Amino acid sequence: MNERHGWVLTEQGLRWGTVRFGGTLQAVETDHTPRASLRDGPFILPGFIDTHVHGGGGADTMDGADAVLQLARHHLAHGTTTLYPTTLTAPMPDVLSALRGVQSARVDAEATSRPHPSMPGAHLEGPFISPDRLGAQPAHATPATPDLIAAVLEWDVVQIVTLAPEIPGALTAARTFAQAGVRVSIGHTTATAEQVAALVETVRNAGGTLGFTHLYNAMGGLTGRNPGTLGAALALKDAYAELILDGHHVHNTAFQAARNAKRDTLHLITDAMRACGLPEGESSHLGGQPVRVKDGAAKLENGTLAGSVLTMDQAVRNAVTAGLTIEEAAYHASVVPAAYMGLADRGRIQPGLRADLVIMDDNLSVQEVTVAGQTATDPAA
Repeated sequence: MNERHGWVLTEQGLRWGTVRFGGTLQAVETDHTPRASLRDGPFILPGFIDTHVHGGGGADTMDGADAVLQLARHHLAHGTTTLYPTTLTAPMPDVLSALRGVQSARVDAEATSRPHPSMPGAHLEGPFISPDRLGAQPAHATPATPDLIAAVLEWDVVQIVTLAPEIPGALTAARTFAQAGVRVSIGHTTATAEQVAALVETVRNAGGTLGFTHLYNAMGGLTGRNPGTLGAALALKDAYAELILDGHHVHNTAFQAARNAKRDTLHLITDAMRACGLPEGESSHLGGQPVRVKDGAAKLENGTLAGSVLTMDQAVRNAVTAGLTIEEAAYHASVVPAAYMGLADRGRIQPGLRADLVIMDDNLSVQEVTVAGQTATDPAA
């Protein structure tokens, strides 16, 4: 039996106490004696859950199983205990190869004694997106045909799909994915609010769960006469939405606006690419496109943001800087994504749940990470 002491994030907020655990959390005991300040750590938080991460530590999901394990270990060092390796828009053979790689990486991670984040499945970001709203995605967008959907689902690894409502075959694809238990996330789209509404109705009628991919980005703006995808996303309080809080993709005021509209359905992601964790400079690429990282922003040669070099611990720190409490920031990094993905066994610190923990110091730097009770003493190694 292991135990850790500090400010524990309980259902009642941060309470000084002790967490005892094996593979699951066995007991959470809190001390009701008042303490001087919450500024004195350590803070014991639920492990972070990243539903949208392409790469890190020089590795990318598109590179295969070994690369997936490499990027997973990189993000483990930053408190991510559950992640969904995310593909790029690419020729379909490459996409299917990447999905096979994620499937193999899941098996390999379970077979080794070395700690790895849990990888319940993949996030398919492309190719079923709009060719007119690629962002930094390579130009391989394609209609969502039944044959391609069947090929994607055959590997039983896709848990989230980014889908543009206006592309040919979108409604049929949304229905098929929803019926298969895949979260349908609207993104990389020029859709009108009416087109979004049609896809929303399709997903809900199929019993599916709806999301929006990196809110604000690659979906156009919002005006009073043309709410578009962004307006639809903010109006749908019960639809989940990702957000990249790296100081480049979304302004802090826009973050607070989104949080006010979607307090219980907004979750932080990294959208990290392979350059995450590497020195800045022209040392990386995204789908074959050169990427330069400068001042914490990853950009293509034309200036388009190309994913991020964000980690989940930094996203939590950024949320606190934007005005959230530690409890609120952790809520958007753990509780909400767990609810989105239907992960009832994690995301909170409660007896019986997985012992996925992140221990952070007074400055919210990661001190220790535990995955299902297994402590990664040096997860970056």
